[in-house]
Amino acid sequence: MADLTQQDWQNGYKSDKEAVILDVRTDAEVAFGLIPGAVHIDIYKGYEFLEQVKLLDWEKPYYVYCRVGERSGQACNIMQQLGFKYTYNLMGGMEQWHGPVTTKNED
Repeated sequence: MADLTQQDWQNGYKSDKEAVILDVRTDAEVAFGLIPGAVHIDIYKGYEFLEQVKLLDWEKPYYVYCRVGERSGQACNIMQQLGFKYTYNLMGGMEQWHGPVTTKNED
């Protein structure tokens, strides 16, 4: 797992065609908007979170975020323990995000 600055995180997922953006916030938080193209899996769902994450491609790089960067760091650690090779945590999360935001219905 790597903690990345906003700029490094954004540059990373934009430059890697295999990159997956993972939003681990709650449904209520996502209702205010998410990073375009993000897959949403709520870390607070516990076992359901684990089961959904296990279905992901473990070889791809995952750029993970939450509201402030703490839950996404936990998610990265869980994913690494499961065997994911590349996880990147967005430091500062959505609270410090200055990139594009969309609603869950858009894509």
